[in-house]
Amino acid sequence: MQAEKTTPGRKHIKLDSEAPFSAAVLVGDTLYLSGCIGLDPITKRIPDELETEIRYLMESVQDALAKAGMTLNDLVYVQVFCPDVSLWDRFNAVYCTYFSSNFPARAFIGCGKLLFDAHFELQSIAVRT
Repeated sequence: MQAEKTTPGRKHIKLDSEAPFSAAVLVGDTLYLSGCIGLDPITKRIPDELETEIRYLMESVQDALAKAGMTLNDLVYVQVFCPDVSLWDRFNAVYCTYFSSNFPARAFIGCGKLLFDAHFELQSIAVRT
């Protein structure tokens, strides 16, 4: 991610690329995170191993939260988009390792094809407490 852009009352966290959206927008104590996918940070591709993809996805979410001075413990709501809902158990097996308690509310939504042939896209809302 690159330096944040400032808008009155908002802090925009941009991606390294020239994407026409912010990775996250902080308004007051609430952070709205755009959809994150599990790209390998070096190759910028979806890894072959599903569990590795999920770890990269969660690390991407952690990075966006950290830019706003937050952690996964600040997440209050998560939406997971997945073209193959039969992957629910495999996603949960990795996802659960990132929380010790007080999981955020979550929806797991079946959808069409995702960018870069990702298996999951996660968007979320966090609140600083």
